[in-house]
Amino acid sequence: MKKFDFIQSKIFHFNNNDDRIKIAQTLSFLRFKEKKIIFTNGCFDIIHLGHIDYLSKAADLGNHLIIGLNSDISIKKIKGNNRPILPAQTRAAIIASLFFAQTIILFDDETPFELIKFIQPNILVKGSDYKPEDIVGYDIVSKNGGEIITIDFLEGHSTTSIIQKIKTS
Repeated sequence: MKKFDFIQSKIFHFNNNDDRIKIAQTLSFLRFKEKKIIFTNGCFDIIHLGHIDYLSKAADLGNHLIIGLNSDISIKKIKGNNRPILPAQTRAAIIASLFFAQTIILFDDETPFELIKFIQPNILVKGSDYKPEDIVGYDIVSKNGGEIITIDFLEGHSTTSIIQKIKTS
């Protein structure tokens, strides 16, 4: 398999029924093998060192990192018409090229609640700017005996600051 084809094979769309079946098969296999499934999500609009740091730390928590990626529709609902900067397929391919990111799932909702309910991860990860009990999916993961873990962001790295720097240059 060519490398770019391999990268593309890691990307799924939650609203696509064929992709849901493939995701469910992967989840069944991982559970059969008693692997720890980690889930996190975000827009990851302009990939920067802070994202790499955060995602690699999330991946270190278990065996299979699933990243819920807000679609363009989802980001526009959350951040307005000027975002995203990069389209979903570009963002997904960049993230999928990271060796520690096994599965990327694009979703259209404002929150990943339905996606988390579908995945039932062992570990739910978000940035430490959230209180664990305020994280979408906390109730689902807690009820199933999973862990909710927050990770500190790498200081001085954000998409917003990159956009501001570009605007003022």
